[in-house]
Amino acid sequence: MSTNVAEPSTAQLSSTSQGVSQPTRWIVFYGAIMACFAYLSTQHVDGESYGFHSLLPALLILAVAVITKKPLESIFAGIVSGLLLLDPTNIVTGLGDISMKVVMDETIAWIVLVCGMMGGLINMLERGGSVLSFGELLARRIKTKRGTMLTTCFLGVMVFIDDYLNSLAVSASMKNLTDRYKISREKLSFLVDSTAAPVCILVPVSTWAVYFAALLEENGAIEEGKGMSLYIDAIPYMAYGWVALFVVFLVAAGVLGDFGAMKTAEKRAQAGQPIPPGNVQDGFDTSGMKKTSPLVGLMNFLLPMAVLVAASVYYEIDLLLGALVASMFTMVLYFWQSLLSFGQLVDSMLDGFKVMLHPIAVVCAGFMLKDVNDQLGMTPYIIESLTPYLSKELLPALVFAAMAAVVFATGSSWGVFVVSLPIVIPMALALDMSMPLTVGALLSASAFGSHACFFSDSTVLSAQGSGCTPMQHALTQIPYALIGAAITFIILIVLGFAMA
Repeated sequence: MSTNVAEPSTAQLSSTSQGVSQPTRWIVFYGAIMACFAYLSTQHVDGESYGFHSLLPALLILAVAVITKKPLESIFAGIVSGLLLLDPTNIVTGLGDISMKVVMDETIAWIVLVCGMMGGLINMLERGGSVLSFGELLARRIKTKRGTMLTTCFLGVMVFIDDYLNSLAVSASMKNLTDRYKISREKLSFLVDSTAAPVCILVPVSTWAVYFAALLEENGAIEEGKGMSLYIDAIPYMAYGWVALFVVFLVAAGVLGDFGAMKTAEKRAQAGQPIPPGNVQDGFDTSGMKKTSPLVGLMNFLLPMAVLVAASVYYEIDLLLGALVASMFTMVLYFWQSLLSFGQLVDSMLDGFKVMLHPIAVVCAGFMLKDVNDQLGMTPYIIESLTPYLSKELLPALVFAAMAAVVFATGSSWGVFVVSLPIVIPMALALDMSMPLTVGALLSASAFGSHACFFSDSTVLSAQGSGCTPMQHALTQIPYALIGAAITFIILIVLGFAMA
């Protein structure tokens, strides 16, 4: 009696073999790298600078990000490698201490609440049908692909109060229209992100202006009470903001073409697939969406946005309090119109918060990385390495280059300046450099880092709101960001010599 048992094919055996060996290869690969970091820690002498070794975790993050296309895993690899470099015998304790420090940080608490509440607010707007109504109204007046992209840019400029609000609100309102005209989600994310931080630094009525004005006063750039005055004086010299804005409008108008990954994404969109592979939806649930008249839907979208901006301004540019007021206003407005029940409104807020968990995790991991880099002394090392080349004429350009690299490596466009300003400001004062120009170079670096870094808050939120991954967004955006950075560097060299 014979039994016919199907034998696995050669292809199946090969696939199985690869499936078993692939994890093993990665374990060996990462294990070897981590062993190298642990070895380097034994070569470090207590009390001395880590020097070039302080850059290695950031370089590892970039390498892993390019290979895996996953920001959270890449940052975690950098955190672990940095802790190994600091003290391989206390890596678990170090990881726990940094996690607790970040979770208890006021800035992180603010970011978590703002991102969560903004996600909830947008989810309510989606389910209440107001985002769809706003999009349909725009669709009646915009009949071309170029018009759609230019409108996206103009909306981004109008929502100048905060880059978080810009990243989420503009992308949510324009997705349906950009899909209709076969514009890739990556390009939508680029258009939104390019009018987020680059625009916010140029407007004195923004969260960026309030934060940096206070920071300038604390670090002796100007006497107390005049930080905002110095910030306003520096706006004409914030070259990256102006250049990034110019570049994005050139792209939207079709004057500047598509490069690299963006060209590939646009070809895919023109073939009828604007949403990139692996991103079927952006996470905001519209299954329970209500239909309203276009006029009512438009008012239901514009009123919460107006309340959000007005409340934020009223509470001294605090987006958290603005989002809280706008959320309560929207819940009352929608409940009064019977668009959503109270239970559905609460569920919308909670589900919107859930959608934002991954971006929040990436931003928190970025702050953990910043803490590790601070312990390694990465920022002082980069600045000290450039000091021999500093002169009054080159200071603005070199400050921009150094700080842009630091912000890009850490993803912390705000936190890194707490460390760097006490070094840069005295340097500028000693060289008798124009303080508005120096501040303009610093803010340009901050805007570039926020714009270009694949795990910065505005990059992650722009990608989340547009419906693509942070790496898909970052890889398509980086050529344009680098063009902006190169032009900014040249402008700052010219200004440095002109104002020396």
